[in-house]
Amino acid sequence: MPAGASKAAENAARSEAPLALTPGEPAGVGAEIALKAWSGGQAPLFFLIDDPDRVHRISRDAGLDVPVTEIGGPEQAGAANADGLPVLRCAGLSAAKLGRPDATTAPAVIKAIEDAVAMAVSGAVAAVVTNPIQKNTLHQAGFPHPGHTEFLADLAGGARSVMMLASTELRVVPITIHEPLRRVPELLTRDLIVETARITRDALKNDFGLDAPRLAFAGLNPHAGEGGSIGTEDAEVIAPAIKTLRAEGMLVDGPLPADSMFHADARARYDAALCMYHDQALIPIKTLDFWGGVNVTIGLPFVRTSPDHGTALDLAGTGKANEKSLVAALCMARNIARHRAAAVRQ
Repeated sequence: MPAGASKAAENAARSEAPLALTPGEPAGVGAEIALKAWSGGQAPLFFLIDDPDRVHRISRDAGLDVPVTEIGGPEQAGAANADGLPVLRCAGLSAAKLGRPDATTAPAVIKAIEDAVAMAVSGAVAAVVTNPIQKNTLHQAGFPHPGHTEFLADLAGGARSVMMLASTELRVVPITIHEPLRRVPELLTRDLIVETARITRDALKNDFGLDAPRLAFAGLNPHAGEGGSIGTEDAEVIAPAIKTLRAEGMLVDGPLPADSMFHADARARYDAALCMYHDQALIPIKTLDFWGGVNVTIGLPFVRTSPDHGTALDLAGTGKANEKSLVAALCMARNIARHRAAAVRQ
C-alpha cells in the first residue's frame, strides 16, 4: 500500500475511535448527563473518565438506573458499551459531593483532561469532549489558566487556539473572550482579528467541510461606529483587518451592525460570525439554540468540543439535568474527526 494511502487509512481509523469524555466539575452534572447521553442511544461511542463506583451511585440515587461498566483503556470501550456506560477509572474523585465543589478534587479533574489529550494525540481516541469545569475551584488549587481553552492550548504546546460556538443555526467566534468589557477596545488589534479569522477559515474548511467559508464581522460599537460618530475602532481597527483578509482572497464582510446580523436572512449570508467580545457572540447563539450549542476549540492539533453550559450545581443529583448539549457536543466531535480525516485524504 502506498505511504499516502496507508496514512489516509490510519486517519480514517482514528476518526472512528471512541471519544474521551472528561468528568468536569465532579460536584456538578457531568456524570449525570453522561449517563443520560449513553442511555438515550443518540450519542456516538464514548467513554467517561471518572470513578466508576461514584458514577454508579449517581445513577442509582438520581433514579436513572443506567448500568456502568469499568474499562481499563479506550480500546475496551466498544465491547463494554453493550453492557453500560464505559467508565475509565480516575483516582481522586470518589469523595466528591454533588452540589459542593471542593478544591481537593482539582488535581484529579486536571489530570483527567491531561490524560484525555494524551489519548487524542496518540490516536487512541478520536476526540476530547469536556464536561464543564468550575473555574474558581480549580483556581483555588493553583490552576493558572483562565479556562479550558487556554489550558488545552498549553497542552498542545502553546498553539494559538480560538473558541467557536457552533450549532445548526449559527457559528460564532468571540475574538476577545473572558475579558472585562472596558478592556475590549484596547485588546482588539488588526493582527488579532486577522489571525483569528485565518484560524476560523481553516477550521471551517478542515473541521466542517466548507470549501469556501464566508466570514462576517460584527462591529464593536453601535451601528458599527456610524462613520466614526459612535467610536472609531470599527473604521481604524476592524475595517483595515478585513481589507487585509479580502486581499488574501477570503470571503469576508463587515464590520456590520451587530444588532442586525443575526436574523435568519442575515445568517444565510455567512458561515461564521466573528464578534468582538464574549457576549456579542454568545447571546445570539444561546438565544437561537441553547441546548444545541457546542463549544469547539479550533486551531488545536486534536479535536475538542464541550457542552455550551455550566456545571449546574443546583441540579446535581436531582436527575433533572438536560443532556442535549452534551449529545450535540459528542456528535459534533465525531463529525469534526471525520472531516479532518477526509481533509487529509484529499
